Amino acid sequence: MSDYENQMLRDASLSIIRALKIEGGCNVQLALDPHSFKYYVIEVNPRVSRSSALASKATGYPIAKLAAKIAVGLTLDEVINPVTGSTYAMFEPALDYVVAKIPRFPFDKFEKGERRLGTQMKATGEVMAIGRNIEESLLKACRSLEIGVHHNEIPELADVSDDALIEKVVKAQDDRLFYVSEAIRRGYTPEEIADLTKIDIFYLDKLLHIFEIEQELGAHPQDIDVLKIAKLNGFSDRKIVELWGTTADQVRQLRIENKIVPVYKMVDTCAAEFESETPYFYSTYGWENESIKSDKESVLVLGSGPIRIGQGVEFDYATVHSVKAIQAAGYEAIIMNSNPETVSTDFSVSDKLYFEPLTFEDVMNVIDLEQPKGVIVQFGGQTAINLAEPLANAGVTILGTQVADLDRAEDRDLFEQALKDLDIPQPPGQTATNEEEAVLAARKIGFPVLVRPSYVLGGRAMEIVETKMIFVLTCVLRLRQVQTIQSLLTLISWGKSVKLMPSQTGKLSSFQGSWSILSVQESTQETLWQFILRKPCLKRSKKPSLTTPNA
Repeated sequence: MSDYENQMLRDASLSIIRALKIEGGCNVQLALDPHSFKYYVIEVNPRVSRSSALASKATGYPIAKLAAKIAVGLTLDEVINPVTGSTYAMFEPALDYVVAKIPRFPFDKFEKGERRLGTQMKATGEVMAIGRNIEESLLKACRSLEIGVHHNEIPELADVSDDALIEKVVKAQDDRLFYVSEAIRRGYTPEEIADLTKIDIFYLDKLLHIFEIEQELGAHPQDIDVLKIAKLNGFSDRKIVELWGTTADQVRQLRIENKIVPVYKMVDTCAAEFESETPYFYSTYGWENESIKSDKESVLVLGSGPIRIGQGVEFDYATVHSVKAIQAAGYEAIIMNSNPETVSTDFSVSDKLYFEPLTFEDVMNVIDLEQPKGVIVQFGGQTAINLAEPLANAGVTILGTQVADLDRAEDRDLFEQALKDLDIPQPPGQTATNEEEAVLAARKIGFPVLVRPSYVLGGRAMEIVETKMIFVLTCVLRLRQVQTIQSLLTLISWGKSVKLMPSQTGKLSSFQGSWSILSVQESTQETLWQFILRKPCLKRSKKPSLTTPNA
């Protein structure tokens, strides 16, 4: 928006608030016509909300705390801004950085859910990222989502037809950003996409800039100047690895040797106009590091990232109490998280707060600066647990439960063996790493079986399977994100081979003949999930009938 538009909507909001006699937290939602100065008021919420938490974390201005002081009779010109400690709360926050927020949707758990977005809220949480430019904050937010991406790119979309791509671009759904980014990579101009979507060209030009940097990286491997530009614009080491055909360790080492390392800037509500001592930081690739390591020994606690089904407020609660215990033991407590909706990301909770993506690269950057006594991962849900092994391999001390013990609890095969050693009874089960092994294991156990991957939380990708054909399809669907699937795949079922033929979009989306119940995405990842197959104790009057041949 232009400054005139911003002030116009601000004045309208203040007029509404005063007319309604609202004191304290409130938000006003307005819709602005991009081709004129006409606007409409959508709604007014006379309370704090999820948006209030986001605004507080984005600006450093503690809305709820100040709203409480107003409620007991104080006015803003009587309250000292707790962030600066010197200015009054009547001053509006001023920012010298860019904040990106992306909602976190649960479609990785509800694969058959309607992904089209409308007036109903479908997001279970959100991520927030801070950077010095839009490109940096956007890419940091993308890798904070924990949906298996580390860039504004989903590799599978390269196989989507142009017609299907444009449909996804025009009709908004949860992953629209990635479809729009793919359209940019295919040569659609910002003007063409703006005409289709009505997204402002300003933002589309930022996606084009990201693509232009990708091309520069691909054309100039090992080029230090291009590397600096990429890091200034939020590129992860993993994306650079893909474009250079090298390893993450080599890219990291190259950065360190050439002093291409992040600095940490303070979120202070005043754009550094006044002196501030807020222990609230974000990373960027620039100059003058504002986060100074103290002489006190510290402990880093990893948060749980965005709220989703199975990983929510319980981990925030645990993180906050772990910080209190760390401080009581005489250590400096440092929190790292990317979720603006948590108590743990309130800067007053810990001695230091780093608002950063929870990836190996970003965590190691903080560790390199702070040199903590160790890292605690057990209060950050599956997010932090999955970082334990790479951190330990990098020489980081994991406090509490060790990696080998985490594996024995998470790895289904190792856990089953531990129960056998302890002579503790359990349902019959086997572990498989591909479809053939899974089918043989299921036949041995007997149907119905429970298909369950390792290293997941909240029932993700788990399914009770009744028959052999459904079982085979489930295995392929569960393996599709982590295994390379060739364009012609053979499934074993009832001793027969059932061939999957590629569709025009490049996906394996239909069986030969009249079958049409499977959609398999191609993937380039090599790691296989491990599956434990268990026979659940179910009583059923009859097995469900299927309309497919040979059911």
